[in-house]
Amino acid sequence: MDDFDRKLVTLLRHDARRSVSDLAQELGASRATVRARMERLERAGDIIGYTVILRADAVEQRVRGIMMIEIEGHAADRVIRALGGFAEVATIHTTNGRWDLVVELSTGSLTEFDAVLRQIRLIPGITGSETSLLLATPRSTSARL
Repeated sequence: MDDFDRKLVTLLRHDARRSVSDLAQELGASRATVRARMERLERAGDIIGYTVILRADAVEQRVRGIMMIEIEGHAADRVIRALGGFAEVATIHTTNGRWDLVVELSTGSLTEFDAVLRQIRLIPGITGSETSLLLATPRSTSARL
């Protein structure tokens, strides 16, 4: 992806419904060039679709949080598999530093959120965790499905 593609993707992130003519004008390129670049990015799998991005608190799962998890020894794969079985787990990230995993969670209520945290903390191999509730999402480039 070159600079032109990055600028095009940035514009599409802000408004994917924008016309090719508007994009071309802003990028200082022809409509044919913009259309060809979009098609190339789609074929390459860099752009996998266009969607509506909802404000995170507009979807059903009203309670969201980030859980940082510390894992003992070589238990990471086992813990990741166990976390994958929770419907409330939206994403799992491996990371460096103090925490081994960062997990994004969402539930319909604080009571459900608390229950999920308790269940996750019982997974063998987890030695510590810290959780923060997400209060608002002023900007996101990820679609919530």
